[in-house]
Amino acid sequence: MKPGSCYELLTMNHQPLSKTLIVIAGPTASGKTAVGIELAKHYRTVVVSADSRQFYQEMSIGTAKPSPEELAQAKHYFIDSLSITETYTAGDYEKDALSLLDELFKIHNVVILVGGSGLFIKAVCEGFDVFPEIRPGVREKLIEEFEANGLGYLQEKLRSADPAYYSQVDLNNSQRVIRALEVFESSGAPYSSFRTSGSMERPFRVVKIGLSVERAALYDHINRRVDDMIKRGLVDEARALLPYRHLNALNTVGYTELFNYFNGNTDLDTAIAAIKQNTRRFAKRQMTWFNKDKEITWLAADKGCVADKIAALADNLV
Repeated sequence: MKPGSCYELLTMNHQPLSKTLIVIAGPTASGKTAVGIELAKHYRTVVVSADSRQFYQEMSIGTAKPSPEELAQAKHYFIDSLSITETYTAGDYEKDALSLLDELFKIHNVVILVGGSGLFIKAVCEGFDVFPEIRPGVREKLIEEFEANGLGYLQEKLRSADPAYYSQVDLNNSQRVIRALEVFESSGAPYSSFRTSGSMERPFRVVKIGLSVERAALYDHINRRVDDMIKRGLVDEARALLPYRHLNALNTVGYTELFNYFNGNTDLDTAIAAIKQNTRRFAKRQMTWFNKDKEITWLAADKGCVADKIAALADNLV
C-alpha cells in the first residue's frame, strides 16, 4: 500500500469528541453507499439508511440496496425493515431514527446517515412541524374522492381550503395534496398554518456532505445501473409485485414502467428506456432539493479519496 493512499489515510482514525451525525446525500447513482461504508469503517461505526425505498423487503434490485457483501462490511439500519404493505411516513421515520440514534450514540461518537431521500434526511436533522391528529375515516374518504374524481378535483379543494399551500406544493404529488386536505378537514385550519419552518434542536452535531457528479457522467452511471438491474432480474422482481402495484411504496421509478409493460401498454425496450429517463429526472429533482440546503458541503464524487476528504472535513468541524 503506497504511503498517503486513501486506505492509509482512512486508517488514521481521529474520532470527533462530540456526538456527530455525518450525512452523505446526493442524487441516485452518485456513489453514496460506497462512501458511507468507507466512513463507517474509518470511524468504526454504523450506517443508518435514509433511502425511503430501501426500507422495503420486497424491493431490492430496483432500489439499488447495498449488496450482501457491502452489508457485511458495515452494520446498516433501516434496510429491509418494512413490508410494502405497511404505511410508513417521514414522520414515523423521524421518531424511529431519533430513538435509534439515541441508542447508537451511547456506543459511537459518530454515526453515518446515507441516502437520497431529502425529506427523510430533513426529518432526522431538522424535524417536522407538529400537526393535529387526523380524524378516523378522513383519509379514506379523500382517497375515494381521488379514485372517483381524479387529482384535479382534490387540487380544486386544496385551492379553496389553503391557497397559500396550494401555491407552494407539487400539485402533481397526490400524497401531499391528500395530506394537506386531511389536516384541513380534521382541524378546520389550513395545512399551511401549522408550518413554522423552524428547525428542532438535536442532541448531536450534524455534518452534511453532498456528493456531486458531472451531469454527463451521472447520466451514464444511471444508464449502466439500469442495464445491470435488468440483467440481475428486475423484470421478475417487478412481475412478482404486480398484484401490489396500488400500494404507495410501488409508486417508484423502475417498477411503474415495468407495470405498464406487463399490462401491454408498451414493449420491454421502451419500458427500460423510460426507467432510464425517469431515473435521470428523479436525480435532477434530488439535486434541486439538496441545492436548497445551504448547510451541505459539496464534494466531487469522482475525484478520488472522497471518504478521506469527508473524514478530514468532519474532524475539522467537530
